[in-house]
Amino acid sequence: MPTPKVGEGNIGVHSQKDKRLKCEVCGKTFAATKGTPFYRLHKAADLMVIVLILLSHGCPVQAIVAAFGLDERTVADWQARGGQHCQRVHEQLVQQGQVDLGHVQADEIWVKMVGKRVWMAMALAVPSRLWLGGVISAHRDLELITNLVKIVRSCTLNLDILVCVDGLSSYVTAFLRVFRNPVHTSRRGRPRMVLAQGLMLGQVVKQYAQRHVVSVKHKAVRGTQEAIAAVLAATGGGKGINTAYIERLNATFRASLVVLVRRGRALAHEERVLTTGMFLVGCAYNLLWLHESLRLPAPDGSGRKYLERTPAMAAGLTDHLWTMTELLRYQVPLPAWVAPKRPPQPVLVAPQR
Repeated sequence: MPTPKVGEGNIGVHSQKDKRLKCEVCGKTFAATKGTPFYRLHKAADLMVIVLILLSHGCPVQAIVAAFGLDERTVADWQARGGQHCQRVHEQLVQQGQVDLGHVQADEIWVKMVGKRVWMAMALAVPSRLWLGGVISAHRDLELITNLVKIVRSCTLNLDILVCVDGLSSYVTAFLRVFRNPVHTSRRGRPRMVLAQGLMLGQVVKQYAQRHVVSVKHKAVRGTQEAIAAVLAATGGGKGINTAYIERLNATFRASLVVLVRRGRALAHEERVLTTGMFLVGCAYNLLWLHESLRLPAPDGSGRKYLERTPAMAAGLTDHLWTMTELLRYQVPLPAWVAPKRPPQPVLVAPQR
């Protein structure tokens, strides 16, 4: 089926009673809930919305099962559906290179699972408090950080940004490697990769003794202290190199996703549960939750003191506060249909007499 797009006129109503639509290009019909978590749902859609709201606010699965009489497998399936849908929505809205990040902070936290421990790395745009995405891996290595940096690059409109991270050396290697552009010439061969001139890197290096921080060093890896201070003042990111905003976001995720609790009984068995839960909370954080630090003074005569905003509103990705129903019903365009490749037909040769 060709990619359905809003305003193209290639999608029409096939049956209002059955809630089915029709593609005017290929002539096929499909349900109106196609591409959403409500597709082929055997329960009421409102119940699924309530369950996902509770899950995004850290409600344990056992409490939801006891309150609504659902099976644990049903709740897990709904969380997987909602998380996978939120991941597609995040890629469609945020990871399109349309956000002027300005100042980015990144950090990683460890997550206790059944029988093992994994790492979750996430990034945040400080001016808009926009969650840029996250990656989960069993190892805290260069591959994990490189995948996170690739997500940051897919979100940014301008490569001239300030990045504040901790003392992990993989961040410096990954940003200096990913934030490069090819310089095409008339010569043959691979083009030369040039690093973005405005990229600045700052690190907060903490030294520990007996699991306690004894000293903190603020190091400018790329760029001068004066230039970094100017960006921090322009983006409201503090007076010195810090990772306070991403650490606060880590605390928000630990409070909102029950499987991230360090000492609890609701541990995850598989990494996909962490991934779907992370995107469910991340999309709710960006689109559904108002932030006091982002509010603006209301215009005179409006009868209000402040204009409340979400991170997505502050980043210019939307103009209103979303609801969970709107998030789950958001139609992500399907990939373009590609005709399957058929094997070559054998050539029949008539036998010679």
